[in-house]
Amino acid sequence: MTYRILVVDDHEVVRLGLKTLLSNQADFVIVDEAASADEALSKALAHRPDVVVMDIRMPGKNGIEACREIKAELPDVGVIVLTSYAEDEILFDAISAGASGYVLKQGGGEELVNAVRRVAEGDALLDPAITQKVLARVRLATRQEQAAAFKDLTEQELRVLGLVSEGCTNKEIAKNLFLGEGTVRNYVSSILSKLELTNRAEAAAYAVRHNLGDFLEELG
Repeated sequence: MTYRILVVDDHEVVRLGLKTLLSNQADFVIVDEAASADEALSKALAHRPDVVVMDIRMPGKNGIEACREIKAELPDVGVIVLTSYAEDEILFDAISAGASGYVLKQGGGEELVNAVRRVAEGDALLDPAITQKVLARVRLATRQEQAAAFKDLTEQELRVLGLVSEGCTNKEIAKNLFLGEGTVRNYVSSILSKLELTNRAEAAAYAVRHNLGDFLEELG
């Protein structure tokens, strides 16, 4: 089985190097090359390659914009973006644009070859140097989403809501938090009002849906 590849870079010398490296693989065929984002799209449409290997930084439209346009027209084509720097924002922009792979230029040739082969076979991958950045961003986004869901509640209201979600009665909550039952009722009423909910069942469902347990663990 052979994989058809389109090489995109605004520097002729870089394109030549990429073509030389990739065409040395028996199962790779370079179908064409492009020097700009617009040219990349037109040649991708003409050849329908399995993989586009593309530099991120190009004059005019950059590789991320080109990736987005190619994926909009040819969703089954894998796109690997190349860059010299593992920059967080570029990484996430590339993923958002639909890139299947993100490889640093300073990596070895074998690394790029393996990336092309994996993407051609339908896998998605990230350079090991930035995998932890992706995971950290995902965790941060999750924490921010959780915080936004409960941003209007005080810490004590969060604890009360946590116990409500566990099915505790007002009496049980009062005993657990060393509060009076009347105080707990006031807390529950305040929670329902702030979250625009009508009853305890809705409050419990809201807490579970937004992972209140994880949020409370971070509060300690």
